[in-house]
Amino acid sequence: MREGAHPGRIAAYPAQELSHEATGAALAPIGPHLTTREPAIQESAADASVYTDVSVDASVDASADNDAVATRRDAGIAESSRASRGWWDRNADEYQSDHGAFLGDDRFVWGPEGLDEAEAGLLGPASSLKGAAVLELGAGAAQCSRWLAAQGARPVALDLSHRQLQHALRIGAEGVGLVEADAGALPFADGSFDLACSAYGALPFVADPVLVLREVRRVLRPGGRFVFSVTHPIRWAFPDEPGPEGLSVSGSYFDRTPYVEQDEHGHAVYVEHHRTVGDRVRDVVAGGFRLVNLVEPEWPEWNTEEWGGWSPLRGSLLPGTAIFVCDRD
Repeated sequence: MREGAHPGRIAAYPAQELSHEATGAALAPIGPHLTTREPAIQESAADASVYTDVSVDASVDASADNDAVATRRDAGIAESSRASRGWWDRNADEYQSDHGAFLGDDRFVWGPEGLDEAEAGLLGPASSLKGAAVLELGAGAAQCSRWLAAQGARPVALDLSHRQLQHALRIGAEGVGLVEADAGALPFADGSFDLACSAYGALPFVADPVLVLREVRRVLRPGGRFVFSVTHPIRWAFPDEPGPEGLSVSGSYFDRTPYVEQDEHGHAVYVEHHRTVGDRVRDVVAGGFRLVNLVEPEWPEWNTEEWGGWSPLRGSLLPGTAIFVCDRD
């Protein structure tokens, strides 16, 4: 399997109900600093006490993943979104249990290499974040947003997965708005944010990344910046293995056919989309952004972690993550 990856409430917006016209209408407050549509689901702070550990919820059926068959085939916008929501809801507990210590509760890590925003400053100097409205896409348990809040920013953590956002409540999300919605139909008015970011969130899993980029541009103010990280495209030519077997080319880098895991009925339960480096650059431009930097983090000596196909062995030879720094003029 390929792996990208408070006192408050979760505001939920089913993707099929959203439209560009709806995103700027019927505004209601979410936290002290942001307006959006009236939430369909609200959870009080008391709900957070339910999630006191990260053991797998007995009500979450992971059998679809255990029995899934991997293939390469087309998968459209709706099927990809549906598969991602289901997979992350089923696997959020295991993901946070396996990777929570590495991610930390309030660190901003761009990928398995461990590049930290506090060190990289890709969103700008930490001092410039104070008072900035920041949207995080594919936020998971809102670790990055929690770091942003500690710098004085006003972050909103958005994720497609309800269960991931429940983990954000479990850890604590004071000062962070939590929104459950699809990145392809953001439920915010135009020009709501100063910055946007996504650490392995949304972009690797969507069938139409330009749609997401245009939505992010819409909700950013002029002069805003969007920084996102994804699996480095070169990795798609190699097996998703951390050891020596992952160092030999096994497929064409130019094969854009999505990676799909599907159940016995042929329904996708996990989808990840491949774009070449050139595709990603063209997507950024088509989305209305100006690409100002492309960062390929090197594997540091201190990092001995294996994370799926990411490992010190492969990281010393091949790039594993690509980070795109994009400005909205």
